[in-house]
Amino acid sequence: MLLFLISCLSLMLLSKSVFELQSLSVMHSRMWAFPRILFITLKGLHKILDRKRKFFKGIFYVPSSRKENGGVSLLDLPDSVLDCILDKLAPTDLCLLSVVCSSFKEKCINNYLWEKHFNQKWGGVFGGAAWKQWRNFISSKRSPNPQLNCRSQFLPVLSFLGLKWSHEKRKNSNSMGNSSFLSLFAALETGNFWFPAQVHDREVKNGYVGFALSCYDALLCYDSSTDSFIARYPCQGRSMIEDNVKWDRIRIPPVDTPSNVLHISHYLVQLKPDDHIEIQWRRNTQFPYGWWYGIVGHLDTCSGNTFTCQCHISDMVVLEFRQYEFGSRWRRTMISKKDHREVGSKGDGLYGGIRKIHSKQEIAKWQRFWPNCTTLR
Repeated sequence: MLLFLISCLSLMLLSKSVFELQSLSVMHSRMWAFPRILFITLKGLHKILDRKRKFFKGIFYVPSSRKENGGVSLLDLPDSVLDCILDKLAPTDLCLLSVVCSSFKEKCINNYLWEKHFNQKWGGVFGGAAWKQWRNFISSKRSPNPQLNCRSQFLPVLSFLGLKWSHEKRKNSNSMGNSSFLSLFAALETGNFWFPAQVHDREVKNGYVGFALSCYDALLCYDSSTDSFIARYPCQGRSMIEDNVKWDRIRIPPVDTPSNVLHISHYLVQLKPDDHIEIQWRRNTQFPYGWWYGIVGHLDTCSGNTFTCQCHISDMVVLEFRQYEFGSRWRRTMISKKDHREVGSKGDGLYGGIRKIHSKQEIAKWQRFWPNCTTLR
């Protein structure tokens, strides 16, 4: 009987200890549940990335029996053939190919490839003033405007190439060099570089239809999410911002004259009726100049006959802005050829320098912005 009681007591103590161990085990498992889930997630992500890397390597691998491993690399192709293949790839494809191996990375950052892509996409809006701004940008190693920044589809893949565009000065330059076309292409695509250009129809887009056929200086930042630009215009000591500026509204400044300086006109004596011109205009001396499209007209004393016209030998030249109706105070103005300077009044604004348009492409671009109907002011 005593032996039976001792056995029962031992069994009860053993059951209690097992229950306590199970409780501790449950608490322990709950405590470590989150780290284990995190570890499993990271392990799965690593496997996915490893498969992606093998996938990209497999794309550029050509099977063959000439080597012991059963294949040859695409890098075994002649340089001329490989260069031809790379020359056909888009910028995003070059970025993806660069992560396959260090040899492809070296080839994909070739300055020749990126110069071609830069000229195709940016050559029509990136002029001499923008190049000067870029040289200042890379020498200072900081963004001209850190407050505004645009996101880009190139940002994830460009990180593989060492292009980490921060607002702090980079400690070491990478193998590409700051002056490479890839560096410039990346800075533009990611919106980290503001460059100077001119924008057509600023006033019309802001609701002032009477100010059609004008073009103003601006600093531009590319927004890849909308394939458009953010424009920042100087105006009375402050900046005016416009979003969603399309590519067709942007042009390279045809002259180097700053927007607050009178342009010196060298060809006034050569102007004759029906010549296409641009003229500086501003509301008052506190505003910057904009460029306005016009056509040289005939003097009031001229009949307009081509064979008898003497307007080209006169000391005065008539400028017509034919987007305005007859009778509008903005329709015509007269400028002296010999003693030209800023002229005008508070009511009509101030007229500055004149530039003759020689290129048919420039004339065609101006006329694309011609209003649907003439305006009266």
